[in-house]
Amino acid sequence: MKAEAITNYDFDTEDVEYLRHADNPLLARLFKPRGAGPFPLVVELHGGAWCHGDRLNDTIINESLARSGVVVAALDFRMPPVAAYPASLTDINYAIRWLKTRAAELGSRPDWVGILGVSSGAHQAMLLGMRPRDPRYSAIALTTTAAAVDAAVRCVVLCWPVIDPLGRYHYAKKLKAGGKPYPDLVDQVLPSHDEYWKTEEAMAEGSPVRALERGEQVELPPVHYVQGTKDLAHPRPDLDRFVAEYRKAGGRVALQLYEGEGQAFITRNSASPNASKAIDKIIEFVHQEIG
Repeated sequence: MKAEAITNYDFDTEDVEYLRHADNPLLARLFKPRGAGPFPLVVELHGGAWCHGDRLNDTIINESLARSGVVVAALDFRMPPVAAYPASLTDINYAIRWLKTRAAELGSRPDWVGILGVSSGAHQAMLLGMRPRDPRYSAIALTTTAAAVDAAVRCVVLCWPVIDPLGRYHYAKKLKAGGKPYPDLVDQVLPSHDEYWKTEEAMAEGSPVRALERGEQVELPPVHYVQGTKDLAHPRPDLDRFVAEYRKAGGRVALQLYEGEGQAFITRNSASPNASKAIDKIIEFVHQEIG
């Protein structure tokens, strides 16, 4: 769909259970445009340093997408202390396949699915986009007859991703070793890195940047990468490494840098002109790549 053809849709929201572990349901909040469709479908992953947050975090982005004619499924998934890496990726991979089997009833198509993530959610979105058939991530079988469905996606939207978990870990540890004053985020993210990843080896293995640098054979869906130039939580060198390596591998990255903006500027400073611009660019990218 061309950007100029995008319409303002009314939409409905609904929470559905997509997976259950013992007595613990995992919910997806669905944002469903009213209309004939079919619409693109975007799976949305919240941030929170892999250990915090829920499907309600990024409602401002998800509602904007729904108004443009995109079905959005914002996910809850397992986090510490319930489960560490790779449990969340296993849940999300299952959710993508589960949603594909229900795409028609949601007003979409199984081949019109993309993924969007914020911060640690964006890290997971990229890792899943690159490794949609990784047996660790696809370990939970679908209970439907559509067992052959995979978790491949048409495109990936990254909102200030932790694109290299080990790089960010070392960055935060270096800031702390230098003594105060250092940004509050250091004391916020270091415990979460340890709780989710457990080891530096796991951080390296689960790093999209390092997977590319290792020459890992991965899928390369088109990427839309959003970040502020004053974002202290997501080191710029890691961004530059990823963009260079992804393009070198043959992937396509649309990099959108917003001057003077810090971490999470869309959700924390939603009234700013840059927040509106960033959301508009995300909407345009999704409609160009899906449908």
